[in-house]
Amino acid sequence: MVEFKAVVSDPKSGKSYQTPVSGHQANSLIGKALGDEFDGIFVGLPGYKLVLTGGADGQGFPMRKDVDGPRRRKVLVSTSAGFHAPRHGQRQRKSYRGRTVSQDIVQLNMRISSHGSKAIEDLLQSSGGKE
Repeated sequence: MVEFKAVVSDPKSGKSYQTPVSGHQANSLIGKALGDEFDGIFVGLPGYKLVLTGGADGQGFPMRKDVDGPRRRKVLVSTSAGFHAPRHGQRQRKSYRGRTVSQDIVQLNMRISSHGSKAIEDLLQSSGGKE
């Protein structure tokens, strides 16, 4: 069974909320790509629209938007998440996860694109999420 840790950030208030997602709701997120917009009901936020902004697999490798598929790949980078060159022009190969959500993903980062009628604190407190 697939289980994700969803981190939902609210650009209006600047807060982020963490909630577990499992079962058929987690299965419906498999196959989504970074940048996709979807209904918040999959995360326990009915009426909200969310955008998938990032994530990480079980070993801590971050997802990257320009890597196709769900696999882990080595990418030659000059500056990116996980690497900041000590000298100008220096590059290094780093491992990143692809942009597609798979069963290997543990954490998903999301941003609220449109708010619902109920407050996010009320919805996540009833579903067991923590601030």
